[in-house]
Amino acid sequence: MPHDRGIVAVTGATGFLGRHLVRALADDGWRPRVLVRRDPIHPLWRDIEVEIVVGDLNTPGALDRLSQGAEVVIHVAGLIKAASLAAFNLINRDGARAAALAAKAAGARFILVSSLAAREPQLSNYAASKRAGEEAVLEAYPGALIVRPPAIYGPGDTETLGLFAMAAKSPLLPVLSPATRIAMIHVEDAAAKLVAFSRTPVPGVVELSDVRRDGYTWSEIMSAAGAVMGRSPRLFRLPDGVLLFAGTLADAWSSATKTPSVFGSGKARELLHRDWSLSSAPMSEGVPSRFDLTDGFAHTVGWYRKQGWLPELSSPSSKTAEN
Repeated sequence: MPHDRGIVAVTGATGFLGRHLVRALADDGWRPRVLVRRDPIHPLWRDIEVEIVVGDLNTPGALDRLSQGAEVVIHVAGLIKAASLAAFNLINRDGARAAALAAKAAGARFILVSSLAAREPQLSNYAASKRAGEEAVLEAYPGALIVRPPAIYGPGDTETLGLFAMAAKSPLLPVLSPATRIAMIHVEDAAAKLVAFSRTPVPGVVELSDVRRDGYTWSEIMSAAGAVMGRSPRLFRLPDGVLLFAGTLADAWSSATKTPSVFGSGKARELLHRDWSLSSAPMSEGVPSRFDLTDGFAHTVGWYRKQGWLPELSSPSSKTAEN
């Protein structure tokens, strides 16, 4: 058993990254304390002890109770869909500031999990709110660490599941500009890097990626998704205008139904941005990544199949389908 590293406080602990992070922190010898609205039950936490603080970012005194006595506070909570920039900022900016101030008052180190999208705040309300959150945190707590992960996938991710389901059924998969580079990271690698930063503090802004810091092309991503599903799909170039039009339609539908959606014109602009690589970022990621895209996709799909989220391969091997 690893030695007791002390209390680590986590917001957003029941989200996709948060669940894996709490598990990884416990395995590293930390005592996780989480801010949640209700007592969480999750298979990843079945055999670990997690202290519960009931509430959310807006509950009076909750962030103070969460931070008291903690060595580190890791703020993962955030919105990925909202009806307006103001609604995004309420959580992604103001919530981050409040968490940083609570950590500072408690004498705890502070890590903000932001997003690589914050590098390009002009693209979307989401990206603008994540950048605003970074700026608010650094103003409130200058010694804080800002961590910018790229697209995260892995076991338990419902967002990427649709990509693999499509790759299993469709003979055609869309790709965007061949010039685009997209950094990716498996959720277990993202969690491991955050654990390393919890142990060894560094201030400033750090960008994360898997072993390919220069990112992947759309063709590589779609081909890897097809291959792991035992398919060799044909790739076709989706015109930028089609994606932008789809985003505009999604915005109109969200507005009419008053139901915010992750996909809209802002997300379309993010997807069309040419450079989400880390080639010029400082090499300070804590620990090396274990997964590249091929290994990471295979690991993820294996988990989906065990859970019954995806069907088992019908052919004897994926190689047969690729020949």
